[in-house]
This record gives sequence, C-alpha cells and structure tokens, in this order.
Amino acid sequence: TPPEHEPTPPEPVEGSDDDIPHQVRALAQQFLTAPRHLGIHSGGMILTERPIGEVVPIERARMADRTVVQWDKDGCAYMGLVKFDLLGLGMLGAINHMMELVAEHLDEHWTLQTLPQEEPAVYDMLCRADSIGVFQVESRAQIGTLPRLRPRKFYDLAIEIALIRPGPIQGGAVHPYIRRATGKDPVTYVHPDLEPVLERTLGVPLFQEQLMQMAIAVGDCSADDADLLRRAMGSKRGIERIESIRDQLFTGMASRGLVGEVAEQIYTQILSFASFGFAESHSLSFALLVYVSSWFKLHHPAAFLAGLLRSQPMGFYSPQSLVADARRHGVQVLRPDIMSSGAQAGLECVGDPTPSGLDRCLQREWEPTPYDPDAPDPTPIHRRDAGFACRLGLDEVRGIGLAVAERIVAARQERPFTDLTDLSRRAGLTTTQLEALATAGACDGLGLDRRQALWQAGFSESEDQLLGSAAASPPPMLPGMGVVETTHADLWATGITTELHPLEHVRDLLQAYGIRAVTGLSEVETGRRVHVAGLVTHRQRPGTAAGVTFLSLEDETGMLNVVCSAGVWRKHRRVARNVSGLLVRGIVERQDGATNLVADRLTPLSEVDPQIAEVIRGRHPSRDFQ
Repeated sequence: TPPEHEPTPPEPVEGSDDDIPHQVRALAQQFLTAPRHLGIHSGGMILTERPIGEVVPIERARMADRTVVQWDKDGCAYMGLVKFDLLGLGMLGAINHMMELVAEHLDEHWTLQTLPQEEPAVYDMLCRADSIGVFQVESRAQIGTLPRLRPRKFYDLAIEIALIRPGPIQGGAVHPYIRRATGKDPVTYVHPDLEPVLERTLGVPLFQEQLMQMAIAVGDCSADDADLLRRAMGSKRGIERIESIRDQLFTGMASRGLVGEVAEQIYTQILSFASFGFAESHSLSFALLVYVSSWFKLHHPAAFLAGLLRSQPMGFYSPQSLVADARRHGVQVLRPDIMSSGAQAGLECVGDPTPSGLDRCLQREWEPTPYDPDAPDPTPIHRRDAGFACRLGLDEVRGIGLAVAERIVAARQERPFTDLTDLSRRAGLTTTQLEALATAGACDGLGLDRRQALWQAGFSESEDQLLGSAAASPPPMLPGMGVVETTHADLWATGITTELHPLEHVRDLLQAYGIRAVTGLSEVETGRRVHVAGLVTHRQRPGTAAGVTFLSLEDETGMLNVVCSAGVWRKHRRVARNVSGLLVRGIVERQDGATNLVADRLTPLSEVDPQIAEVIRGRHPSRDFQ
C-alpha cells in the first residue's frame, strides 16, 4: 500500500493535443505530403560504365566537394541504372573493437566466420531477455518478445528481427506467429497455394519476399507487379502504389475461391508492408550480428562494453545505461584517468589475465537444447574476461573528445605527466578541459582528489607558459567529495556513474516509503498494484500502438517497461514528458516471462522526499522517439 504522506501529482490543465485549434490541424495536414527541400540520400550510389556526367545530369550539392544526380531514385531505376544503398552499421565497428580487445588481452582470435555457432547458452541469455546492448534485439518491444518467442536456433533470430517491424505488426502477424511457434495454435494456410510460400514462417507472412510471392501465387500478379510491391514497401507513396493493383489482387484471389474476409485479410497483410518490413536476406544478415554481439556479451562482457562505448553514438541505450547493465553483470568499470586511460574505452587487468569460465564455449558447433525458464542464471560461469575491468576512455570526458584524448595519450607515452601544469603544457589543454578532467576524477593518478585538482586547474593552463615558469600553488586542505557529490560530478563530467547508481544512495529511504526496486517485481503476483521508482531512459509512442506511450524506467537493479494508456499520458503529460525521475503507481502485468507495469499515476520522484530530490537532481537525459 502507498505511504499515507505520498504526494499527489498536479494534474495538468493545458498542453494536451486537444488544445490545438482545428484550423492549425487542418493546415498542418496539408503540409504532410509536400516536399520540404531537396535531399541527398546518405548512402545512395549509382554505377555506370562510362563517366556519370555523360549518362545522367548532375549538379553541385550544397555540401562542399559533392555532386549529386538530378534524378530521384525512381527515375534512376526507371532508366535502368544500377543503384546501391550503402548502410553503415555501428555494431560492425563495435564487434571489430571487441575482437581486437579479446585478441590483445586474452590471446583469443575470432572472426565472424570462426566464432562458435549455435551455442545454447547464448540463446538462453536471449530467452531471459538479457539483451541490453545486443544488436537489434535490445529495444523495449524486442525485450518483451524474446521470452515469448524463445529463440533456439539461428533462423529464430531472423524471425525475431523481422517480426517487430511496422509491416508485420500492422498486418497482425506478431501474436499468431508466437502462438504457432510455441505450439498454442496449429499451423494453417488460407489457401494451399500459399503453403510453399509461408511454410518456413508457420503460415504467417513476415518477409518482403513472401508478400511478393503471395501476390503472384494467389493474386495473379506478374513479376513486374511483384517488383512494384517491393519498391512500395517502406516508401512514402507505398500505400497508393499497392492500391494501384488492388483490383488485380482481388480478381486473382476470387478466381481461387478467396473472397470476403479471407481476401481482405490477405490484402491487409500485403498493404501493411507499405509501412516497412524486412527482406529475408536482410534479416539473416542482421541475425548474424545479433548472435555475434550476444556471444561477446555472454563470454566477454567487459570487452563487449568497451566495444560499444568506442562506437558511440549508436544503439538504443546511453553509455550510462550500458555501464549500469555491465555492472549488474559483474563487470568492474573504472573512471577515466590521465595516467591509465586510453583515448577510448579499453580493458585493464585487475586480476588473473588468463581466460576464465568454461572452455567448452570454444567448441565450434553445438546441438540445440530446450530452454528451461526455471533454471538458475548461469551467466557468471560463462565469462572469460573476469580478470579485466573496463576502463573508460578520456574521450568520455565533457569537452575532451577523441582528438584531444589522443593528444593526451601521445604526450603521456613520451613520458608520464608530473603534474597538471605538465599535462596542460604538453597536451595543449585549456582551463575548461582541465576542470572537466578534474571533475571526472581523471587526475587521481597524479595524487590529486577532485577538489584539489579543480583548485590547481586554474593555475595550470598551457597558454604562453615557458617550462618551469608556472607559479606553484599547492591546494589548501579541502574536504573530499561525499558519495552523492561524486555521483553528481561523474554525471556532469562523463554522463556515467561507474560505482553507484543515483538511486542506490536512497534505496533504504525508498523502501521505507513502500517503493519497490525493479527486480522486486518478479516476486509480485500479476494484477497487484505497486509503486516503483526510477530514472526515465526512453519515451516511445509507436504509430502502431494506438496512442499508448511506453516509458523505460531504470534503477540500480534493472529496467522496467511502463505502459501508459492515452488517458494516463494525457492526464500526466507534463510530468511524463519533462521529469527524469518518476514514481509510478500501476498494475503488474506478466506474460510468458515478460513483466510490464501498466501505469495509472505518475509522480515526480523529487516530490516524495527532499533527500531523494537532492540525489536525483542534475543531468539525466533520456532518448525519446516514435
């Protein structure tokens, strides 16, 4: 039960969508399909056998030293030009960093081709929805689906990736597929001609190729018509393109006895892919990166974290959330240090440098095994880099960046720094940069605590100083920072707390107020109303969620998905959108191992108690998107 003195949040009277005048809505609607400006595809390229200017008209782009084709992609395709879309994936770079770190520190050399395949422990980890930082399956929706789908082989990962996309979601594919995959529903086909097309996905269309094959198999579409469907999928004009062959599809289906509701269902599935769905080849390529990143998270979590930090910005989570998750997995994370850190995050030996864990994880191939949800979590015994911590890079410090961090490391490699003046002079640092390093605790290697380093930073700037000319100014006897001050300093300087999550400072106080930790919900029966507190890491309102908004709430024990109905969001909109620390009252909901909290009230956590307000003040940014 909630504490009697728990504050009631103010109810907003303004700021809802209903406040927008209908004339403004009507005008905005007219702008939706109007071109805003000419754009350049970030990775679109065409290939010609002779100089491109002899084949297509080109013009100078707004960016320096760039030229651009004057035709759009459809015009290029119509004229038969070979067009490529080049995609850059940050996870490829992150995995490369992980492999390099493991090779350097543990002498284990891996490639995408030689990594052990189909290891059951990797799939067990994914079935537990332990996927923060893992490529493509770390989002709220994917974390909620993994325990339900329970992938046990490589193709299951391709399914998982394709399933949580706007096309399959709007086409009503998610729940039918999961029920069939888990044996709750039989596999059926609305027409025998669709069995060869849909057999591999249990009668449910999930991939672009399947929609094209369905149109040919039961809709009497030609290969050209099917290619029109392919180009329509994910296109801004996708719906009108698909609707251009609607009559043809229904005529073909009627000739096979598919009419009425069944025909409408098939057409809806095809039309839904106008909102984007994956090609099977795309899903298979991504599935490889899911498996590889999962393998490193399981066996080399310190290297996994360092690789992700080196590749920021990327992925779903902030560095703070990635570090918090690594710490929950037993990884020691060390703050930046000018005497120890590299320019970017890396591994630092803190124990036995030889590989730990089970050597059987090195075997090349495995036989599939069933997942036991009641078995204890065996993750610690699979870790191979237990003798190493992740040391944050100097580039994580505010105002430093990679170029300055590399300059600091290069100067240190010539000879160690003797004091802040020496650091400033040889690395060319400003007072502001020195103060940021001091606030981050990066000067501990010089024998200076944060306040001492901050005091000396003002006397140490390198500008126009001759060697030995700086006036020595020993710091006064300053008290050290308390643990809460240290947390605030870490968050200001790097955005990362390496030792304590902010809510760890007030956990006893939260418990006294009857507020549960995130992991404590696993012991709560479904349907019970509880209070949970945390920092908001994400706000998301997908177009496929019928007005529902999802919040990701994090404390020191884990993450929780909070479901806010349209009514709850409207009632608490200002708090939900603008407050980083929330107290959420709601009903526990659990399905197939996935736990959610259906919110009915949102309160600023700072209003619960002044001590809590002091701890959570400061910078706690979230990643918000549609």
